[in-house]
Amino acid sequence: MSRVCELTGKKAMVGNNVSHAKNRTKRTFDANLIKKRFYIPEEDKWVTLKISTSALKTINKIGISATLKRARANGFVK
Repeated sequence: MSRVCELTGKKAMVGNNVSHAKNRTKRTFDANLIKKRFYIPEEDKWVTLKISTSALKTINKIGISATLKRARANGFVK
């Protein structure tokens, strides 16, 4: 499974390691992902999502139902 947030679509970015001598080598900046289980009362079921920690903060703030509705509107969740 790829390292992509299932709610926000965040994924790895590409950048450079820069040494003290300014030598540049390619590297990736991975998204900060966690695997978390949520209970959705409207559907009366548990779902496991691989989400970014910023998405978890959004869920804590506005709730899982509103976050899923927002993600569906943006095309990230079916």
